Amino acid sequence: MVTIGISGKSGCGNSTVSRLVANRLGLRLVNYTFHTIADERNIPFDDLCRMAEEDPSWDRFLDQRQVEMASEGSCVLGSRLAVWLLRETADLTVYLTAPLAVRAERIWTREGGSLAQVLERTKERDERDRLRYLRLYNIDNNQYWFVDLLIDTESLPPEQVADRIVQAAAPVIQRNRDNA
Repeated sequence: MVTIGISGKSGCGNSTVSRLVANRLGLRLVNYTFHTIADERNIPFDDLCRMAEEDPSWDRFLDQRQVEMASEGSCVLGSRLAVWLLRETADLTVYLTAPLAVRAERIWTREGGSLAQVLERTKERDERDRLRYLRLYNIDNNQYWFVDLLIDTESLPPEQVADRIVQAAAPVIQRNRDNA
């Protein structure tokens, strides 16, 4: 079994990169997020985020479901907290970074609206998420020093980010094959 955890703040490329890595390695993708829950329950995403700030059961449900799905077999788990949730069990943990302005521009390109408003919303979301994770799990998502691989995605296309992760995963995959 091979488990790879990929995390980063909104706009760093988590979803895209996780999908690319899973495809290239032939692994199952676990990308169960608040967006997924919002779609499943027909709740506007921003409303669900606000609800999660007031009711910790949303986060606990999401995080528990991610861990359950990851434990079902080899996979790539892409989520805000994947590297913390799988800290003890993942074969490879990866944290993606990019400056706030770059992340906001990516989100704006994807979702539209006013760039200034997206920048402000992204900044506010970062802080709300950080405070929520501290309150719920004592996790400071600005502290990711323990990861196996840290990648600044600012000037890299997703394919190159995925290349770096696949390269880092190769010895892990080989070791698991040798031990099977």
